[in-house]
Amino acid sequence: MLHILYSSPGCHLCEQAEEMLDYLGIGFEVVDITSDVALVRLYGVRIPVLKRSDGAELGWPFDTLDIERFTA
Repeated sequence: MLHILYSSPGCHLCEQAEEMLDYLGIGFEVVDITSDVALVRLYGVRIPVLKRSDGAELGWPFDTLDIERFTA
C-alpha cells in the first residue's frame, strides 16, 4: 500500500518523517503542499502528515512506532 506524505520544501520535520519511512521500508509518495492552495490551507501548519489509502491521517509529531501502528 502506498502512503502519501504531505510536505513542503525545506521542512526539516518532513525530512525526518521521510527518513523514518525509508528506515521502516514503507512505500510513500511525497506531495508538496505549496503547489496547491487548498493543500496549504489543510496542511500548512500541520506538516508532515502521513495519509493512508483509506483517508486516515497521522499528523506530526510521530515516531517509528506510531508509523508502524498506523501502517499495519
